[in-house]
Amino acid sequence: MRVLWKEDHQMSDIIERVPKYSDYDMWQRCEALYKVLTATKTVKKGTGKNAKTYQERKYREDKRTEEKVLNSCKYYKMLHEKSKEFEFEFRDYQLDIIDRGIKILNDHRFLYLAMEVRTGKTLTSLGIADEFVIDNVLFITKKKAIDSIVSDYELLKPSYKLTAINYESLHTVDQFTKWDLIIVDEAHSMGAFPKPSGRAVAVRDLIKKHKPMVILMSGTPTPESYSQMYHQVYGIPGNPFASFPNFYRFCDKYVRVKEKKINGMMIRDYSGGLDTIIEAMRPYTINYSQQQAGFSVKIEEHILNVRMKDSTYELIGKLKRDLVIEGAAETILADTPVKLMMKVHQLCSGTIKFESGNSMVLDLSKAEFIRDNFAGKKLGIFYKFKEELTALEQVLGDKLTTELSEFETTDKSIALQIVSGREGISLRQADCLVYYNIDFSATSYWQSRDRMTTKDRTHNNVYWVFSVGGIEHDIYKAVTKKKDYTVAHFKDGILKDSKKD
Repeated sequence: MRVLWKEDHQMSDIIERVPKYSDYDMWQRCEALYKVLTATKTVKKGTGKNAKTYQERKYREDKRTEEKVLNSCKYYKMLHEKSKEFEFEFRDYQLDIIDRGIKILNDHRFLYLAMEVRTGKTLTSLGIADEFVIDNVLFITKKKAIDSIVSDYELLKPSYKLTAINYESLHTVDQFTKWDLIIVDEAHSMGAFPKPSGRAVAVRDLIKKHKPMVILMSGTPTPESYSQMYHQVYGIPGNPFASFPNFYRFCDKYVRVKEKKINGMMIRDYSGGLDTIIEAMRPYTINYSQQQAGFSVKIEEHILNVRMKDSTYELIGKLKRDLVIEGAAETILADTPVKLMMKVHQLCSGTIKFESGNSMVLDLSKAEFIRDNFAGKKLGIFYKFKEELTALEQVLGDKLTTELSEFETTDKSIALQIVSGREGISLRQADCLVYYNIDFSATSYWQSRDRMTTKDRTHNNVYWVFSVGGIEHDIYKAVTKKKDYTVAHFKDGILKDSKKD
């Protein structure tokens, strides 16, 4: 858990702001304190001609405290100078949403901001919070988005204290701080069903303990099924489904449950959520689209085909035939359709994870293609498997970073894993997006390709680097139709290939 500033100091290295003190007030207060800590006095030793005077500290030297005070001077000075450079103003539509959001929070203590990407959800939510007399706001998001959120907070300079934390660190939340408002970013990530996810349970427990107002935010509240709404809101008192003790009772009224036969077993399918779920959420929800905000962005997609090494195609062919490849030290095992699909997916981009759990890069063709064809470009690169990052680092070297702050302040390209980088961050400084691989999820496709969009940018280029004859082409066909790529698609593809042979 951390609230950062540009030099990445922990807030424990900074003196806490005195209530109602401005950045300038805090800067001057810290400067005065530093002068006191480092003050000297004149000391005289000896008598007569042998007498000598010299300066010594009035107080015992404390390097750790002095460093904290000095860091605080720099921090509040930076904020003060930044505030003189930028006078932030909300857009008209944001002001309207803030006014509407205040009313909904006053009425229900719960608001869902369903604002599409790049329309300013974060600043809008922080602006809503600043209209209430509150002290502490907890902002829950993804790790990659923390720096961006803190930058927005520092730009807005609201009266409350903000703590930004990622979902995986919720167990470290300060239990002694009373959270007046909790903002939950990318709330759809809590939408698993029929059982709640770990993050949904953790957020529910925080709400139960602190009884705060709650703002949920997502550009895609229910990307795959309306049924995803239940566990996003189930921990919030007064939510429209609070009368249902669990998801299954909620389904009695709001879901058309079906049965499917999978591997010879009948499985209940709860994905048939009804439109009435969205109707029930309407009093708590503010929807806003890019089109309403005045965005007119054209995303142009390009598919680039790369011929992989012959050895890569030989491995794929052997694995499909034998379902196992045994080497001197490692084994590639694909004894189920799911494992075969995953192994082929990895191999098509030149990496593999062995049965032992070890993984390695087998083919650098894609990374070398990106280096040779995008020289001089500032790229936002998305990869899927961790060894793909290894391949990129081997080929691009110090021209690549994985840190958003370094990407924003240098000419380096950035590499992000698709799932962690698809939400909550902006890559507006990139010349284009390049996909080393493609994810099975339709949600990943639609969200990640929008990372460069801004109101003033009218044209974005997105490049997909696919292997010749690889599985990526079939995945792309599925996700562009808003369907996840599944084992059923993979089996169909193998069947078609066998007919060709």
